[in-house]
Amino acid sequence: MKKVRWGILGCGRIARKFAADLKLVADAELIALGARALSAAQNFASDFPAKHIHGSYEALASNPEVDVIYIATPHALHHQHTMLCLQHKKAVLCEKAFAINFKQANEMIAFAKAQNTFIMEAFWTRLLPHYIKAKQLIAEGKVGTIKYFYGEFGFKPADPVAPRLYDPALGGGALLDIGVYPVFIALDLMGKPDSIDATMTPASTGVDEQCAIRFQYKNGAIANLFCTLASNLASGGDISGTNGRIRFTHRMHGPSTQLEYYPGIVDTREVIPVERAQGNGYEYEIHHVNECLQNNLKESPVLTHEVTLLLMQTLDVIRATAGIRYVVD
Repeated sequence: MKKVRWGILGCGRIARKFAADLKLVADAELIALGARALSAAQNFASDFPAKHIHGSYEALASNPEVDVIYIATPHALHHQHTMLCLQHKKAVLCEKAFAINFKQANEMIAFAKAQNTFIMEAFWTRLLPHYIKAKQLIAEGKVGTIKYFYGEFGFKPADPVAPRLYDPALGGGALLDIGVYPVFIALDLMGKPDSIDATMTPASTGVDEQCAIRFQYKNGAIANLFCTLASNLASGGDISGTNGRIRFTHRMHGPSTQLEYYPGIVDTREVIPVERAQGNGYEYEIHHVNECLQNNLKESPVLTHEVTLLLMQTLDVIRATAGIRYVVD
C-alpha cells in the first residue's frame, strides 16, 4: 500500500520514542517535523531525519505533503494544536491525556467530524499484544464476571524534574499524566461506574501529587485506582472475577509487562505468552492509524470517539470530586 506520510508536532522525549518506532512500520514515513523553534526541530532531525523541518506548528500543519500529524506536546496544549491541524484537514493522532477536560475533547472531535477528518487518541495500551490477549481471555470466560480491578501507576521524577509535571497551567499532576492509564483500563473492562469517589494529596503548586480513586458498580463490582508522583510503584494491575484472575506485572500499560493467569486455585499460575514489541510499543498504534487512513476511516473502530469522551468525562468527575483544578478551569 501507499506509504502514510507522518508529521510530528512537538520534539520532546515521547516524540523521540514515537519516531524510533515509525521506522519499524513498513508503510509509514516520517516526512515532516514541527517545533516552536527551528533549532529544536533541527536537533531532532539529526537523529530522526525528515524531508521537511519546520520552525513553527503552523508550517507543519499547512504542509501539503503531510497525511497525519502526531501531537506530542503537553496535554494542556492538545486542544490548540489539534484544532490547528484540523483547520488544515490533517488527520490527527493526539497523545493522552487527549485534552484538559471533556469540553475541549468534545470540541476537538466535533471539529474533526465537521472537517470530515480522522482523529484518534494515542492510547497505545489498548493496541498492545498483552492487553489484546487479556481482553481475549476475558471474552473466553477465563475470568468470569469481573468483580474487582486494581490498577496503579507511580514514579518519583528524577532530577531535573520536568516543570510541566507540577504546573497547573499545563494540566500538571499525577492524574492526567499517569492516572489516566488505570482509569482507562477500568472503564474499558468494566464500563462506566455508577459512583465515583476520589481524593488527592496536593503538591506545593496545588496539583495532585497523589490521587486515589474508587469506582463502584450496581452489580457489586469495585475498581480501586491509584497514581502518584511521590514514589516508585510496580505500576501493575489485577483483574479478578468469579472464574479466575489476570495479573499485569510491572508497568501494566507498556509492552514489557508480563501477563499471568490464575484460575480458581490460588497457587496455580500460568504465564501467558504474548508477542513482544520490536521497539517501544508505539508501532502498534502507528500501524492501526495507517490501516484506518488507508481504508478512508474517520474514526478508529477500536479507540472510538465514544471511548475518548467517556474517559475525559470520567476524569472531569474525578477532578471535581478530589478537588483537582487547573488554570483553564
